[in-house]
Amino acid sequence: MIKRQIFYGFLASLMLFSCAPKQYQLAGVERTRIIVDSRYDQNPDEASVKFLEPYKRVNDSIMGPIVGVVDHNMYADRPESDLSNLLADILIWAAKDYGEQPVLGIYNMGGIRASLTKGNVTYGDVLNVAPFENKICFITLTGEKMLELFRQIAHRGGEGVSHGIELVVSKEGKLVSSKLHGKDIDPKAEYRVATINYLIEGNDGMPALKDGTHVIAPNDASNNTRFLIMNYFKDHQARGMVVDSKVEGRVRIDN
Repeated sequence: MIKRQIFYGFLASLMLFSCAPKQYQLAGVERTRIIVDSRYDQNPDEASVKFLEPYKRVNDSIMGPIVGVVDHNMYADRPESDLSNLLADILIWAAKDYGEQPVLGIYNMGGIRASLTKGNVTYGDVLNVAPFENKICFITLTGEKMLELFRQIAHRGGEGVSHGIELVVSKEGKLVSSKLHGKDIDPKAEYRVATINYLIEGNDGMPALKDGTHVIAPNDASNNTRFLIMNYFKDHQARGMVVDSKVEGRVRIDN
């Protein structure tokens, strides 16, 4: 009996020792870079291609349809760019469908996640540009809040603003001057603004938009910016027009 107890005690100690946590130390770090480019397309794995084919057909059927044509390569950049101008202008263009007449459109640079390449534009291209669930909305800002917004845009080095805006910004990110459709901002007036719901929550360095009043923020998925962009392209396509946009001095750094 005593021998059996000793045996079981020895066995329990052995198991406990074997389960004790081991102390590991980092011996070294190695890394390598694998460049994934067109060379991998030269000898595709047949089994993988066959496996992906049904999914590719579904994806292409959704992402592949052409919604319009763009005049030239467009990208987003501060202080102003053709693509950011285009997206801010699309908010103004879409406002008519909501019975709105905003004097200013604001689209944040951070929400523009891809460029557009000259030629045909597909739904997939639009989705790459606007992948988030941001929806159009409308608010009213006092002139005082508009000036505050412009100072915030200046501090950020520029954002997407619609046609008719003229902001002059110092190299230090200070607002030098601002005009809206050729006029100075009246601090006591009210201005209707088209933007996206993400921004009226005070995000992306423009908290002045959080102070907007008379908010119209439709929640239906059809109000998503990607659908508005797609509709804009389709409208131009139906009229035989190519989508174009240019840098025109909406936000200018004072040299």
